[in-house]
Amino acid sequence: MKKKANIYDADDVERSKRLNFTPEERAARAEHKAEVLGTKLEKAKKKVPKKKKLRLQKELDPEKSKLKHTLRFEEVEKKRGQEALPKKAGRRMVQSASATVHSKIHQVEEENVGTKAAHRTELASEGAAALASHEIRKYRQNAPYKRVEKLEAQVNRANVSAAYRAAVRDNPELQENTVKRLIQKQRIKHQYAKEFRKAKQAEKQGSAFVQKAKDMFGSIGQTVATAVQEHKGGLVMAGAIAMLIIMVFSSLSSCSVMMDGAMSAVLGTSYTSEDPDIIQTEANYTALETALQNELANIERTHPGYDEYRYDVDSIGHNPNELISYMTAKFDAFTPAQVQAEMETMFDRQYSLTTREVVEIRTRTVTSTDPETGETTEDEEEYEYYILYVTLRNKGFGAVALENLDEEQKERYTATLSLKGNKPYLFGSDIYANESAGEDYDIPGEALADPDFAALIAEAEKYLGFPYVWGGSSPSTSFDCSGFVCYVYTHSGVHNLPRTTAQGIYNQCAHIPMSEAKPGDIIFFTGTYNSPGPVSHVGIYVGNNMMIHCGSPIQYARTDSSYWSQHFYAIGRLN
Repeated sequence: MKKKANIYDADDVERSKRLNFTPEERAARAEHKAEVLGTKLEKAKKKVPKKKKLRLQKELDPEKSKLKHTLRFEEVEKKRGQEALPKKAGRRMVQSASATVHSKIHQVEEENVGTKAAHRTELASEGAAALASHEIRKYRQNAPYKRVEKLEAQVNRANVSAAYRAAVRDNPELQENTVKRLIQKQRIKHQYAKEFRKAKQAEKQGSAFVQKAKDMFGSIGQTVATAVQEHKGGLVMAGAIAMLIIMVFSSLSSCSVMMDGAMSAVLGTSYTSEDPDIIQTEANYTALETALQNELANIERTHPGYDEYRYDVDSIGHNPNELISYMTAKFDAFTPAQVQAEMETMFDRQYSLTTREVVEIRTRTVTSTDPETGETTEDEEEYEYYILYVTLRNKGFGAVALENLDEEQKERYTATLSLKGNKPYLFGSDIYANESAGEDYDIPGEALADPDFAALIAEAEKYLGFPYVWGGSSPSTSFDCSGFVCYVYTHSGVHNLPRTTAQGIYNQCAHIPMSEAKPGDIIFFTGTYNSPGPVSHVGIYVGNNMMIHCGSPIQYARTDSSYWSQHFYAIGRLN
């Protein structure tokens, strides 16, 4: 008998001899065993026979607004006992040839007793051989399925054991009470069994519906056939009824094609995950951004000793519909745990935070006094001046998403994003995820009398209608709110404002009362999205309770509207 491979290392074997494992060791061993068995199960599933099945796939073409039909071969698992058609046909040909030979022998065997006896012996031998061959073939065909079933049972038990051991490890009171441990293990076992049944039921749900439809149509056909046989005199009537049925089913078929097309269009542009899973996935990605914001805010604490810190940073944030549209195109229906690794990969591609140290040789005047004469002299001396350049780049989730999708996935991503997954209510309060028309506004002539403001607004109005793009800071990429303000101030020549965040702009301003605000000041808002700092949005104040800002898209907006009044934070003026 083949010896089973040991799944533990030498240290585990030595510890098992002493039989004095700690709860931590038992939990680790149980988790390791579950992982090993899980790996074996995945390998066993790959060995289950597969077959290619032709599928008609319908997708919405976003450019032509039409459904696109494509045929694809999809690999599906063969049902147990289902034999490949070439093998089945070949065996039937052999059986047919054998039957023909035996028929010819049977015709002449009555003339010769010896021939008859030999033929009977041959038939018995072939029958036994065929039975044995059938059993062997059946065993070989079923072996991969039985292997999967056996490993599934082992994995279930191992997962229950691992969960139980982890509970014992994390709860000291269970280590001291045997009854509590037994109760806890039973609870885990029941819960795991419940979840496993749910998963199996979900797998069978689709096939059960198809089989039910087949059974229904099969029973209808059988009923019609029986009625015709029993009432041959009413053949004409039966024919009329049959024609009526054909007409009805033909119309239903046409309707089903239309319904199928409409359903495909809806499903092809919809978020297929559960709403709580979508909300949690968005929250998980926001948590990664919050951690990055905190890292940026603590740069001077984690990198001490510099004479100056210079920041060139993009805004941190994303359009939640871009995130969920990407995950839907990539994974279809998903849970937060399933896409966590992909989210972290996308996060690393979207953001890059770098630091660069520069040492400048500077001179300073040093004053010294002669203790004997009391004369004061000034000398120039050189010293090293340390600067840390901090750069944060946000490529924008949408740009990164398109880089990581194939053509088919890009089509679904674009269609889903344009319709917000047919679930606009999920992120309805997020101004960056929802376009708005903005206000029509003409700058009064008296405001344009100020040459600085005239230059500022002339530059800003060039980009009216540009979309909001997280991390955008130029016309080539479009803008986010802080990127727009920095670009306009710098390129209008009014004030050199290097790229920074809304909070970074706020930190460079003198803060004034709203009653003293004038065109060209900067207006700040808070809480417009889940930002780590207090300032989350920024615009340029143009007077008369109006601003021009990069909303979605760049537009004029009233600062005294219910939304912006609720989120108002401060008015600032660049020095």
